[in-house]
Amino acid sequence: MKRNGQPTERFVGEPITPVPGTADVRTMARGGPGLPRRFVWRGQEFEVEAVLETRRTLGPCASGSGERYVRKHWFTIRTTGGETMTLYFDRQMRRGKSPKARWWLYSRKVTE
Repeated sequence: MKRNGQPTERFVGEPITPVPGTADVRTMARGGPGLPRRFVWRGQEFEVEAVLETRRTLGPCASGSGERYVRKHWFTIRTTGGETMTLYFDRQMRRGKSPKARWWLYSRKVTE
């Protein structure tokens, strides 16, 4: 469906590869994941120009204690190429996923 040149959010759901040495150490100092300032997706390198929004997803304790823990850290970013993307860091390792796949490209806005 064409939307008069307006960007449409498209689900991606694929891992990204952070470029080593580009993590935001300020967020790491506060206990959060270091958002990579550059990353590779499908063989193309992207650079983060701005963080537009951050949020967290909480989940219950696996042992049933009633405590809640951060499961994912979400970042809506704008790249230096002008793209808007939503990335997330998965704190919980999942069965069947690569142990290195912690950063994911959830969605990106595309103009159709």
